[in-house]
Amino acid sequence: MAKSRSGVQQQVADLLLIAKQSLGLSVSFLSRLDGTTQHLEVVESSVPFLFQEGNTQRQSTSLCQAILDKKLPAVIPDLKAFPEAMKLPAARLPRIRSYVSVPVRLSDGSVYGTFCAAGLTSDKGLSKRDQSLMQVLAHAAAVIIEPDVRDRARHAEIAGRLAPVLETGGPAIVLQPIVDLATGRRVGAEALSRFPIEWGKAPDVCFEEAHGIGAGDRLELLALRRAAEYLDEVDGYLAMNVSPGTLLTPECAELLTEFRLDRVLLELSEHDQVADYAALMAVLDPLRAAGMRLAIDDVGAGFSSLRHIILTTPDVIKLDRSIVDGVSSDQVLRSLVGSLVDFARSCKARVVAEGIENGADAATLRGLHVDYGQGWYYGRPGPAADLGPAAALPVGVRRHSTVAAT
Repeated sequence: MAKSRSGVQQQVADLLLIAKQSLGLSVSFLSRLDGTTQHLEVVESSVPFLFQEGNTQRQSTSLCQAILDKKLPAVIPDLKAFPEAMKLPAARLPRIRSYVSVPVRLSDGSVYGTFCAAGLTSDKGLSKRDQSLMQVLAHAAAVIIEPDVRDRARHAEIAGRLAPVLETGGPAIVLQPIVDLATGRRVGAEALSRFPIEWGKAPDVCFEEAHGIGAGDRLELLALRRAAEYLDEVDGYLAMNVSPGTLLTPECAELLTEFRLDRVLLELSEHDQVADYAALMAVLDPLRAAGMRLAIDDVGAGFSSLRHIILTTPDVIKLDRSIVDGVSSDQVLRSLVGSLVDFARSCKARVVAEGIENGADAATLRGLHVDYGQGWYYGRPGPAADLGPAAALPVGVRRHSTVAAT
């Protein structure tokens, strides 16, 4: 028996124990077939020195493959009665003499592997009834393992898709202008990540998938480094996005110290939970003391942001597009935006509205005293050359002062 099993493996092992005890054979196991190799994934054995979890053999010369190919029956009371079976390695080592094997099929009909029981002596008592029991147990095993199989397949697909992006330095970066709503003049830009269009996935989904396979921090750091390359190319401030979890890594804090922090506005998503604000502030305080400003992103999409704002005292509050789009024709949205502007003022923070797509919404936001805005109305994300010059405004402002002070 394996020293340590996952919950899924232990559930399968319980089924295998039923098979082993019910058939009275020496060993039962779940194998995975990958097309070339048979992997013994979970084993219940009375002779563990012969059958061990993790063992492999060539799939093409296995008893299981011969049974799947219908060269042998699913129930073999005595291998010596089948010349085809006696040619296979298993007939010699570990000298299997009785065998039952049924396929483990997933819900899409694909064969994951086999659910088997074997004996080192012949057993004339093995029958179709035993095959039926094994089929029931194999189906139960398939139900147990399928979610894990799907997760592993999804992990492999994401990892394979992300690998070229990670190896070539991270996602592509485009810039979207941020303007002073009172004057229409650009004061900064947000660096936004872009992934291959054929993926058909929004950037936040790509980052979420990366975090799901343990590559999220690396991907975010690469995106930050690529965004920072524009600090010498464009004027005004540059907004960069990072998740609280990535920010707490030593690698992120070290990377940020390499940037011109007086030009950086770091945006934290309000969607992500923060377990330890003291640790977060321990990272942020020296960076902000060096001139970096802090924004809480996506405010209004949910209200965990209010805790972020209260505990981090940001310089900027960014209103989510969900409460900006259509604000000119929706009294509820106007009231919500007005309340958030008042809240920001009480926190000595400035307000940026995201997702402005028409002049009516822009005019309404100006009337609600929103400071800055971005969206297709002012410019779509694109190359740095499309930005145009920023307003001649100082960017080296202190904590709790304006984003681009006049």
